[in-house]
Amino acid sequence: MELILKQDVEHLGFKDDLVNVKNGYGRNYLIPRGLAHMATPSAKKVLTENLKQRAHKEKEVIDTANKTADALKALELKIPAKTGAGDKLFGSVTTIDLAAAIEKQGHAIDKKFIKIQGGTVKRTGTANAHIRLHRDVVVDFPFEVVAEAK
Repeated sequence: MELILKQDVEHLGFKDDLVNVKNGYGRNYLIPRGLAHMATPSAKKVLTENLKQRAHKEKEVIDTANKTADALKALELKIPAKTGAGDKLFGSVTTIDLAAAIEKQGHAIDKKFIKIQGGTVKRTGTANAHIRLHRDVVVDFPFEVVAEAK
């Protein structure tokens, strides 16, 4: 079944991508949730026309994403967290905590575009995250988790 995605779907594609999926996945999941619609010949023509018109605007968005990526690469972030014995944390540092810490530095990034390697951070020290600012711009963002001052 050939579909056109209405929004980004993880592990499948990005908005306005033409994808082939199994019939059940398309009919029972993607279409009812409003994530995709059928790729009829007329819908494909409309899609190609929209993509042509959007190409110029896309360049500006990519330039903005690259500027944000350069700013993030220059940023050294330390996230304070409560610790127990040794370097083990009470709880963990997640994408929510990382997004909030980055926002305090002046860069608003949605938590769903951040992936921390290993899922969550449960010990103090350095960690790495992948931040997707655009489909073509992904930043490797190292950060440090430090013990909170008591």
